[in-house]
Amino acid sequence: MTGVDAAADVAADVAVDVAVDVAVDVAVDEVADEVDVPVVVVGAGPTGLTAATLLARHGVECLVLERWESAYPRPRAVHLDDEVHRVLARLGLGEEFAAISWPCRGLRLVDRDRRVLVEFRRAADAGRHGYPEASMFDQPELERLLRANLARHAGVELRGRAEVTAIAQDGDGPVRVEFTDRATGRSHTVRARYALGCDGANSLTRAAIGAVARDLGFTQRWLVVDVATAAPLDAWEGVHQVCDRDRPATFMRVGRTRYRWEFRLAPGESAEDFGTMAELRPLISPWTGGVPLEDSALVRVAEYTFRAQVADRWRDRGVFLLGDAAHLTPPFTGQGLGAGLRDAANLCWKLAGVLDATLPESALDTYQSERAPHVCVMIALARLLGAAMTEGGRVGDLLRGAVVPRLRLLPGLRDRVLSSETPALRRSELVRRPPLRGGLAGGLCPNAVLGDGRRFDDVAAGRFAVVTSRADPPELRAAVRRRGAVLVVTRPGEELHSWLRRGRARAALVRPDGAVLRAGRDPVALCAALPCRAPAL
Repeated sequence: MTGVDAAADVAADVAVDVAVDVAVDVAVDEVADEVDVPVVVVGAGPTGLTAATLLARHGVECLVLERWESAYPRPRAVHLDDEVHRVLARLGLGEEFAAISWPCRGLRLVDRDRRVLVEFRRAADAGRHGYPEASMFDQPELERLLRANLARHAGVELRGRAEVTAIAQDGDGPVRVEFTDRATGRSHTVRARYALGCDGANSLTRAAIGAVARDLGFTQRWLVVDVATAAPLDAWEGVHQVCDRDRPATFMRVGRTRYRWEFRLAPGESAEDFGTMAELRPLISPWTGGVPLEDSALVRVAEYTFRAQVADRWRDRGVFLLGDAAHLTPPFTGQGLGAGLRDAANLCWKLAGVLDATLPESALDTYQSERAPHVCVMIALARLLGAAMTEGGRVGDLLRGAVVPRLRLLPGLRDRVLSSETPALRRSELVRRPPLRGGLAGGLCPNAVLGDGRRFDDVAAGRFAVVTSRADPPELRAAVRRRGAVLVVTRPGEELHSWLRRGRARAALVRPDGAVLRAGRDPVALCAALPCRAPAL
């Protein structure tokens, strides 16, 4: 592929974005000056599109308002893990995402001369969630999939060129969202029971509810470079983290012909200093070698300020914050986009349950109490890796040279570094576990293969499920059916049977988002915690 060919591919991407947007955009020519909907979603990035699709699958009508006409055509996020791939599969996009993604082979920490300090290899087969443990992708391609998939659902409307200008609430009444049609200049108002602010780091929604983004003490300016080339690069197909206090960097392959570099900028440097392949060559040549400049196309070069921030509150009555509006994660663990999709997966089934009166309004109080501690742990891990790459001066260099190469010798460290298993949710109204011991509650039920060859998520299908290793007594089946849930009986030798035994339980009540609400010895008793009628897809 020549540079011209690659540039043409990028232009084609933009054209497809516009075509998809036209297909997904407003279902009617005009929106009335005032309309009522159950839920308004502000922002049509991956988090907003995921939230809208989950709501639609639960039968909740919603309106998505997006300032831009089409998806942003340039790459941003490039990584997600198998837990987030599982969320995409619940949207119906498991196979489609697999077709556009590239499995990551693990992690290398290298020194400034690219000498390997330590390597953690990752198998390419599926992990505990049924998908590769790490996948690289092009965000515009993912957004095209999300938009096209959203168009398949009735009861949801995506309106582009709709700039939200104000969000207000009157007591406990409906949320009023005002927006301007950027094509006509007309102003409109939407009244909704709930509004979801998925509008990014500079969130108007966050400002509207008076929330403050608390800084967690990490701010660095980095250069992000995306290059397309068909020329073979002599590079291991995993993530390379360059541990260098002067020029820390990250390199990874994100597709068949796509590569991503990230370099910390020195004081006085900016993206304008690296606007051409010739200007970038001194930085990327350790990986590109003798590949001629004309065989590569610069897809994007941009400056980002990596931050660690968490909003002090994620909800004000009927308004919620999701994704970057609620938290910002340094990119060193690749969890930024995934955190937003986890927000949507955690919140949307609860909203559906409250709207159809199967859950109490208090269930929504568990959103921040469950998600914020989880996010803070993931941010702490990202800050730790960032510090290991960049901090400490000459002493840090010596420690990295002496200690890092021996990390692989520590028992269990390889599994911990490569594991995509994220921390269990803390106790809440919807996570019931004893205060002084762990167990299964709060963790995710594995998306295991069942006796009939299907996976757990295929059977649960977004509903509550009771997983049990006990025999199938008639009163249990009747109780589960009466509550609109799913019964999964697992037998010795099956993965879920072993999972229950490790958790010292004979049954587990699994929520629609895959988290365990409660575990115990008596599956019939667990049914008492089920809603009277679970939201069905």
